[in-house]
Amino acid sequence: MTFRSLTCRTLVVSLLALSFQTAQAGLISPEQALGGQAAGDRGFVAAVMARADTATQLAALGVDPQQARERVAALSDAEVAALARDMREAPAGADGGGVLLAVILVSAVWYFFFRR
Repeated sequence: MTFRSLTCRTLVVSLLALSFQTAQAGLISPEQALGGQAAGDRGFVAAVMARADTATQLAALGVDPQQARERVAALSDAEVAALARDMREAPAGADGGGVLLAVILVSAVWYFFFRR
């Protein structure tokens, strides 16, 4: 048996033996599908709330930064997703409008959440 023949037989056997893999498919719930995105949105909002400039702006507006972080932590996934979307789409500028918008949105959500 030549080296070429041995190599060809080895390749054929390895292709046949290694090319068949089993795959499993199943349904997942929408919560599982969006779980990574919700965690990412929460992380984004938490990172913005933890920044020093956000804390100083909140303090200038008379809001305790720790209370604001606790209120954001109490929001539902849908509310956090809406807040993160608004924060990402807000125009960037030197006037701090995005931070002000975030504070207003968090305050509005908190007001309607605890109003019941």
